[in-house]
Amino acid sequence: MLRILYLAHDLSDPAIRRRVLALQTGNAAVTLAGFRRGEQTAAAINGVTAIELGTTEDARFLQRAGAVARACMNLGTTLHGVVRPDLIIARNLEMLAVARRAVALFGDDIPIVYECLDIHRLLLRNDFGGRALRAAERRLGSEVSLLITSSPAYVENYFQPLSGLQAPVMLLENKVLELEDENPVVPAPRPPTESEPWKIGWFGALRCRKSLDLLSRFSRAMEGKVEIVVRGRPAYTELKDFDSFMRGEPFMSFRGAYRNPEDLSEIYGEVQFCWAIDFFEEGQNSAWLLPNRMYEGCRYGAVPIAIAGTETARFIGGRDIGFVLQQASVDALVELFSGIDHKSYVDAATRIADQGAKQWTFRRNDCLELVNHLSAIANAPEPASRNTAQVAAATMEMELNDR
Repeated sequence: MLRILYLAHDLSDPAIRRRVLALQTGNAAVTLAGFRRGEQTAAAINGVTAIELGTTEDARFLQRAGAVARACMNLGTTLHGVVRPDLIIARNLEMLAVARRAVALFGDDIPIVYECLDIHRLLLRNDFGGRALRAAERRLGSEVSLLITSSPAYVENYFQPLSGLQAPVMLLENKVLELEDENPVVPAPRPPTESEPWKIGWFGALRCRKSLDLLSRFSRAMEGKVEIVVRGRPAYTELKDFDSFMRGEPFMSFRGAYRNPEDLSEIYGEVQFCWAIDFFEEGQNSAWLLPNRMYEGCRYGAVPIAIAGTETARFIGGRDIGFVLQQASVDALVELFSGIDHKSYVDAATRIADQGAKQWTFRRNDCLELVNHLSAIANAPEPASRNTAQVAAATMEMELNDR
């Protein structure tokens, strides 16, 4: 059985829980260690008790750097008694530093997998700070055996032209982890009755002020014909007035956090559309990502709404699904929904259903394949580990030349 030490930047992030569950389903033994983010509690994971390395805060880079430095100094004590892993996965740049320290403690022949699913804006700056941070990533990642990322645009716009990393790349999309149903189907369209409004779901990590303001103004302009349902974890560092703001909205409601993937069918079943737009790092990470909510919405029959010029728009446009706004404005949204009726909605939802649920889900066989790829890396003899990793990742590697 493959033994994996998974190093997490935020133990409360539901995506960490999903990844650990996927690795366990693939028959890996997982030790989880990472940082607590503020007062957030760690996401519950079946049979895994997380080892806390310290506490970090949102939007406080220097504080996080200090916490990482302290964690590295104390790692020998923190990981005392942990069985030597066969492979280490480092989620995000700060955990790559911890991974290098862990390798020094356990032995220098443990391969590291770098999992990077967001490109922080600091890495993209052209000043001394940005160059220094990229140099740190390049140095820390010089011996990485595999880079896991979730969108081709990250490779096209950052990893190939800027990062300097030489590791083979695996595309691991933000699909819905679905382990029970062997024959899943996308639900049928569910148009509202004549007396009900259309509903747009904005679910997940809630950090985008521009989306919040735009959806507020749009829902007011529609005077109740469209309602916005909001669920997830607000980032109060970005949306300090979120709670009071939502209390004042006549056509928006905040329904709180939810379990992922357990509650997805229920929450997406309440809406017809999925807000698959993010302006948090507009023109950079937000333009390049393929968000969880797009896969979740499509899996459960919610029609995605994207903004032109983004990887999300390119993705859904290539599959002829969803709606793409040409500009982020109330007028554009009003125009879109003025043209949506029962037939156009059913047609759009049916095109998503025709894609099949497997397009949007990560299943037991996918978990087994992932762990098999990682096992090939762990078992690769030095110094050929990268070549073996490249072979192991071949079936999941991005074919960028075909794009």
